[in-house]
Amino acid sequence: MRAIMHMDLDTFFVSCERLIDSKLIGKPVMIGGTSDRGVVAACSYEARRFGIHSAMPMRMAKQLCPEAIILRGNSGVYSKFSDNVTDIIKEAVPLYEKSSVDEFYADLTGMDRFYGCQMFASELRAKIIKETGLPISFGLSVNKTVSKIATGEAKPNNEINVISGTEKPFLAPLSVKKIPMVGDKTYRSLCNLGVKRIQTVQEMPIEVMERVFGKNGIMIWKKASGIDNSPVISYQERKSISTERTFDKDTIDTVKLEGIITAIAENLVYQLRRGNKVTACVSVKVRYSDFQTHTVQKRIPYSASDHTIVPLVLELFRKLYNRRMLVRLIGVKFTHLVEGGHQINLFEDTNVISLYQAMDHIREKYGDRAIMKASGMGAKSISRWNPFNGGPPPLLANRRR
Repeated sequence: MRAIMHMDLDTFFVSCERLIDSKLIGKPVMIGGTSDRGVVAACSYEARRFGIHSAMPMRMAKQLCPEAIILRGNSGVYSKFSDNVTDIIKEAVPLYEKSSVDEFYADLTGMDRFYGCQMFASELRAKIIKETGLPISFGLSVNKTVSKIATGEAKPNNEINVISGTEKPFLAPLSVKKIPMVGDKTYRSLCNLGVKRIQTVQEMPIEVMERVFGKNGIMIWKKASGIDNSPVISYQERKSISTERTFDKDTIDTVKLEGIITAIAENLVYQLRRGNKVTACVSVKVRYSDFQTHTVQKRIPYSASDHTIVPLVLELFRKLYNRRMLVRLIGVKFTHLVEGGHQINLFEDTNVISLYQAMDHIREKYGDRAIMKASGMGAKSISRWNPFNGGPPPLLANRRR
């Protein structure tokens, strides 16, 4: 009998910010882009009472809750807390899967013979809360689907154990929207068929679901019935990092564009060094006002040095930006990441390495943007971070109420 634990850090970004600034506790908080083009990346439960949710346009969110505190986010803080939680889970669990920055699966199969899965899971949750200060919820069941749904029902900051054999009764009264892979479009289609509760799907013949939704219909029926044999996949380190910036107003100011892309590259190189990584491929992306998108990339010897990567990013940008049209978005991406540090050559000034160490120490203590190149100061005008592009959150920015 399998025992799968699903853990989810409650309002993760907001919880991290509250650990830094206790004045945010109990207040509606939103994290994301502050301009009208921005979107809500995360929000507190106090903000959700106003109908705010992630991926909502920031303009709409401001109208729903004008008194909300809006923060841009801090990649260094969120990554550090996520790594802390990951380290705790890694020490306690032999097989775990990190499905996102704030979401984990753990296979506890066999633990009941020696200790008890419920007790082990509860103590692991208590240890995470004690050592990190972050609220976390978990669901425990025989598979990933039921455990993930249980975690959603346990929130905020609680736990649910779905005993083997009770999966269908547990799922039956819940909305079909609770089923993973049921998005807004599928939910509307189900509602048009008169299907709003999971119990209705459980009682339908699987052939009917297949006829209406194809292969997805079979998957939905199985998940609704508590059937999921998918394994917990061992956690793998990420192979790329990226950041994109979308402007409040499309621009053709090359000085501003080069300054911002310098700041982006400098910050990403710092992320490499902080994670003890080096990159072998650098990419630059430009999206014009007509939404045409162009990218260019170049392979390099493995590096995590500003003086190697930042000039290359500028070179690629100048090569790519040749249409002289208004620019809507720019981005930088590093791929082919591996563990390791920068290897200096025989003729390289060793003082440069000492300089990087000093700069990184300042950033670690005072924030990602505590020290940076003067040419990158234009990044203060950055308007929006896209939380769905697979890259880290934005550079540290001033908070705004």
